[in-house]
Amino acid sequence: MRRLVSLNDGFWQASTLVVLLAITALSLSPLPELPLPDVASSDKLHHLVAYALLALPVATARPGRWLWIMAFFLGWSGMIEIVQPFVNRYGEWADMAANASGLLLGTLAGALARRLAQ
Repeated sequence: MRRLVSLNDGFWQASTLVVLLAITALSLSPLPELPLPDVASSDKLHHLVAYALLALPVATARPGRWLWIMAFFLGWSGMIEIVQPFVNRYGEWADMAANASGLLLGTLAGALARRLAQ
């Protein structure tokens, strides 16, 4: 069986943790001032890509309970949106929808990568 990366060596765990920490840090770092609303709402593509990258290693490795891991990521993104107004950021449910879409996209890409690697 061909493998894109060795999924048993902890690669997926380490890469997932790095992406999760980066998303959290970037999402909760305080802004000196709030951006204009039209600028703030134009970042949905960033959310989509970030959460797709978060889901990709998990979906590719597909460890036991991977659906629970994805549910945790979705809950985590919701908590970030709730906390953001306290760090001078916008908390938007549209961001969470983009995050959920990214998780779905990353999961589909990971499933495709698994199929192609077999």
